[in-house]
Amino acid sequence: MGSKYETVIGLEVHVQLATRTKIFCGCSTKFGADPNTQVCPVCLGLPGSLPVLNKRAFEYAIKVALALECDIQGTVKFDRKNYYYPDLPKNYQISQFDMPIAYNGRVVLTSGDGERAIGITRAHMEEDAGKLLHDQDPASSFIDLNRTGTPLLEIVSEPDMRSPSEAYEYLKILKQTIKYLDVSDCNMEEGSLRCDANISLRTKGSKALGSKVEIKNLNSFKAVRDALLYEQERQEDLLEEGGAVKQETRLWDENNAVTLSMRSKEEAQDYRYFPEPDLVPFEVGREVVERIRSELPELPSAKKSRFIECYGLDAGDAELLVSERPVACFFEAVLEECDDVRSVLNWIKGEVLKHLKEHQAGLDALKLTPSGLASIITMTASGKISGLAAKEVLKDHLVSGRLPSEIVKEKGLEQVSDTAELDAVAARVIEDNPKSAGDYRSGKKNALSFLIGQVMRETKGKANPKLAGEILSKKLSE
Repeated sequence: MGSKYETVIGLEVHVQLATRTKIFCGCSTKFGADPNTQVCPVCLGLPGSLPVLNKRAFEYAIKVALALECDIQGTVKFDRKNYYYPDLPKNYQISQFDMPIAYNGRVVLTSGDGERAIGITRAHMEEDAGKLLHDQDPASSFIDLNRTGTPLLEIVSEPDMRSPSEAYEYLKILKQTIKYLDVSDCNMEEGSLRCDANISLRTKGSKALGSKVEIKNLNSFKAVRDALLYEQERQEDLLEEGGAVKQETRLWDENNAVTLSMRSKEEAQDYRYFPEPDLVPFEVGREVVERIRSELPELPSAKKSRFIECYGLDAGDAELLVSERPVACFFEAVLEECDDVRSVLNWIKGEVLKHLKEHQAGLDALKLTPSGLASIITMTASGKISGLAAKEVLKDHLVSGRLPSEIVKEKGLEQVSDTAELDAVAARVIEDNPKSAGDYRSGKKNALSFLIGQVMRETKGKANPKLAGEILSKKLSE
């Protein structure tokens, strides 16, 4: 961006709440079922059926709102949002209009310039619509209503973001916070987290907002950032050429990396909202809110600060550990059995995260245990096994779940630290490699590494390399 314009971005994020049943009926929310097998008269909108609010979905929504520092509405009221679309069997969506469950929250972004708060305008509960299937038949579209009635929490930001990169960071922190609460898996591929972006440009210094463009079909955080970057440049070019930005909805075409016009957007679309007559408004007790607040886990920002203060970690390492709650908890669990912070950190940063990536799984999907990793670190530090052997033990342990000590014994991985045995091997290596021995004695200290390697080869990698080096140095100095 040049210096002439300022970018204004706001995001609307839909989060699927991880309840076992839908928001107003008892149908399953399990992903991947055959089409139209998880439906009932309520979510199909059949005459005479009545909705009943899912208590857990309500509590999950409160939990997210509190984590985002929102104010909680004293009275919960639902409304009918009326519009006609084939995947909406009732021809209206139960949502919240003028009294969202929560409002006035924030997400704090941290950068080299310090902290900056992105406002949360509102968070409201609603039911999801169904899904149109266009790839089943060349001449027809089909409707799967399994998703209809799935509980959603829509989180609407203030137009406070000033760049696509800020929008990307906002989404990362929002997703991380929600996953810490264990109220959604935030899986964009399965539709558990969806995002629409609004972007406009205005002359720097101006308080008036420019014409807003809404971008849809954003299937990843990267897509959000790329689409906003493209749209930012497109709007700037239009304005520089003397044109005007049309207020509209555009689709992101990921294959061609462009946005395409979808439909014009009026200033305010008339959904003819009115209070949902089948759901009675109810008061939210303060004791309920405080109980849910007491159940909140330590959130990522607080955990990061504590890790820096308590364990002496730098900001980068602390951020890496707290990026996933299971990893952060695993780190502290290992430290309960092994107090070498630096070693635990290095093992998790290196080998553990490498294996998680290779297996494309979370810690809960592997058989790695805190005591198992602590045992591997302890055996390595004591010289019982080499660093190379330790990696082999870890690889076996996280798949089989067997005790590291059993793996070491079965595979014969224990280091040779017997001084007499290593003394004999060192003597043979010096005798068999007179040139390297001579180089070392003449001051070429690098020759020692070669000789240690020969000892390791002679012992099939079982020699304690540190002890082997000490013995070789002593013999070569005699």
